Formats: sequence, C-alpha cells, structure tokens
Amino acid sequence: MRFSEGTHRLHWATAPLRAFVIIIIYFVLLGFPLLLALTRREDTLVLSADAIAKFLIVTVPFVVIAVVAGLWGWLALRFRIDDDDLVVETGLLRKRKRRIPLSRVQAIDLVRPLVTRLFSLAEVRVELAGGEQSEIALRYLGRHAAQQLRAELLARAAGLPGHTPEAPERPIWRVPFGPFLASLILRLPVLGTGLLFLASLIFLFSLLEGAMLVVLVLTLLALIRAVLAPLVMYANFTVAMSPDGLRLRCGLLETRMQTLPPGRVQAVGIVEPLIWRAFGWARLEVTVAGYAGERQALSSMVLPLAPRPVAVHLVSLIFPGAQVDAVPLLPASSRSVAVDRADGAGTDDLIFVTRRGWLCRRTDVIAHARAQSVRLTVNPVQRLLGLATVHVDAPPGPVQVAAADRDLGEARAIVESTARRALAARRTASGDPGRWAAR
Repeated sequence: MRFSEGTHRLHWATAPLRAFVIIIIYFVLLGFPLLLALTRREDTLVLSADAIAKFLIVTVPFVVIAVVAGLWGWLALRFRIDDDDLVVETGLLRKRKRRIPLSRVQAIDLVRPLVTRLFSLAEVRVELAGGEQSEIALRYLGRHAAQQLRAELLARAAGLPGHTPEAPERPIWRVPFGPFLASLILRLPVLGTGLLFLASLIFLFSLLEGAMLVVLVLTLLALIRAVLAPLVMYANFTVAMSPDGLRLRCGLLETRMQTLPPGRVQAVGIVEPLIWRAFGWARLEVTVAGYAGERQALSSMVLPLAPRPVAVHLVSLIFPGAQVDAVPLLPASSRSVAVDRADGAGTDDLIFVTRRGWLCRRTDVIAHARAQSVRLTVNPVQRLLGLATVHVDAPPGPVQVAAADRDLGEARAIVESTARRALAARRTASGDPGRWAAR
C-alpha cells in the first residue's frame, strides 16, 4: 500500500469500535440503573414486558445514535501523503484540511491499546514541534497498514523515497522484568510508603481504628502509582538504534512503539537513586521538542533501567561522539551553603555536563548544538555569597541543565565559553535535522 497514492480512510472496524464504546458508556451510566429502576417492585426485581418495552424505548435510540456517531467519525477523517507533507482532512458538512510538513515531525509512535490488539488494529501518533495541539492521531488503522504508514512517514521525513523499506535496527538493551520490578520497589519513597502501609494495616486490625482505613487506602494508591503503573507502562521495554532514529518498544496492556528521528533529542539525564547505585543501575530520561503536558511525561523515558555503562553508551549514540564520563567535572564553590562534593559541571567541544544530588544523583547532558540559550541567574542568598547559577537551556522538559553555585567570575566565564561553543557547533552542524538521510 502506498499512502501517497489517493486518499485513505481509517480501518472500517473503527466505526463499530467507536459505537461499541459509546454503548458501553451508556449502559454503565444510564442503561443498567434505568433497567433496575424499571424492574424494582417492593424490594424485589420483576422483569415484566412493560419494563422491557420502556427500557427498549430509551435504549434503541441511544444505540442508533452510537452507530451513527461511529460511522460519522469514520467517514469524517481522510488522510494522504502529498510529497513531503501529511495531509489530514476532517469533517463532512464543514470540511477542514491540515497540511503538516514532515520536516516538523519530532517522533512517530505506534500505539496498540488492549482492546484494539484483539482486532489487530493500531494507532499512529505523529508528534510535531509546537506544543499541546501538535499531535496528529490516526485511530485506528490495520496493524500492517499502520506499520507501512509509519515507515513511509519516516522515510519521507528523512528525505528518502516513500517506498524505501523499513530500516534495520540494532538492539541496544532489553529491560529484564525481575530487576525492573525490584528497581521500582528499591526506592526510598516507595520503601517509606510501603512501611507506612504495613503500619496502618497493623493498627487497623489490632486497634480497630477506622481512621487508619483512610491512611491504608491512600498509601495503597500511592504504591499502585509508584510501582504498578510504571510496571504496566514500561514492561518488556526494549531500545534499539536504526538509521531512522531511536526505536523504543514497551507496554504490558497497551503496547507502544516509538521512533525518535536523529537530532530530535535535546537533552539527556542519567538518574541514579541511592539504592540503585549499589547495584550499578541507572535510568535515562530525555527532553524531546514537540512533546507537551501528559505526552511529554509519557515520552521522556528512553531507558527505565540498565547498568550505568549501557546508559552512558546510549548517550554517546544520541549525541554521536559524546563521552560523558571523560568530561572533567569541577565542583561547586566551597562557599555554597549546600555544597556537595559529588556535584560538578564540565564541558568539552561537544557537550555540557552537570551532576548534582546525593540521595538521587542526576547527570544532565546537553550537546552544544542543541542549546537554545545560556543564561546566568543569581538569587538573594547567592548574591550575598558572590555565587551564581549557569543555565544551558533546552526546550521545556524533564531534563534541565544547570550548574549551580559557581563563583561569579567562573559563572560568567562559563556563560561566555558555552555561548561560543554553541555558536560554533550550530555553524558546523548540518542545519535542520529534517531530511537527514538526503544530506
């Protein structure tokens, strides 16, 4: 199938699937309560012909509306690839056309929620530079059609013909389930919450104190969010490199395949909690331009758990030639009120590196070519001590590179040298990261 030939619609199963979702919502919110109300007679349930007739009078129009809404939504969306643009048309009575240059593509995700996996469907999400309204979601295509669309979009965004076969990949790391579960548990906040949960459970049954039930529920919800939710989201996580970018696959119930084209990662953070360091574990977070809000939180993880050398190796693939551990880091000023000798900052001709934290150590890395600005800030306490913080700014995201509590003269020198390096890196770079394969 060539998506540049003619106009295409979503998979036909999208219409009944949407109708089914609407019908389920109706039955949960209105249908079942209505049926119970019609059949209740003096604390007993009596299913009469009159009750069934009244229920059908209300239900059948809702079913018809759901079917029409599903069919309308399926007919209202059309798309095609026109040269180097993705064209999406919506609406039947009032049509709207949106043309998206593929050079703006930041990432292409292939998402398969649990229900759609039963019907061999997939959702294609195209992430663009631009913030909250920059996502194009095509729900749903057949699994093979979605993979072909993803491959064609990536090829054209790289400057290759649309019929170019999908690029091969080289596996980097697969996160094993057992160590990943252990890593989620072996964190100080999780261990503290677990102890509080056990204590509240003991007090609840030994003292029969009802107030402890509230603590029990809150701590249980916190444990579910801290352990179960990431376990379901990032289970079976694999990372691989290919000519079309960084490929990530994960998910237990909802599977996700994400592709970050070359040059889209703006900054990288290596995170090492205290207990993890005893096992040599780390995770890798990134800031990617184009993601915003919830999508940014879901897409910032490129390696939830790996030995630190693997994480450092992946950084060298994201920023080709970068050697994080080879960059000498100078400690913060001894006049800092929160000085930690593990903290430091350093640079070479390619990257700027900062390290901070003891309970949770972070090593943040940004390539000079990705720096959007370099600035110096001084808070009231720093002003009294003659200190300053240097920020090497990337787009908003989980990784913010900052060298805190430097001597004022040193901070100014860092700003000037980093600005010169960033300017030189941008001049020698190949310009727009789009159409990278054609250069």
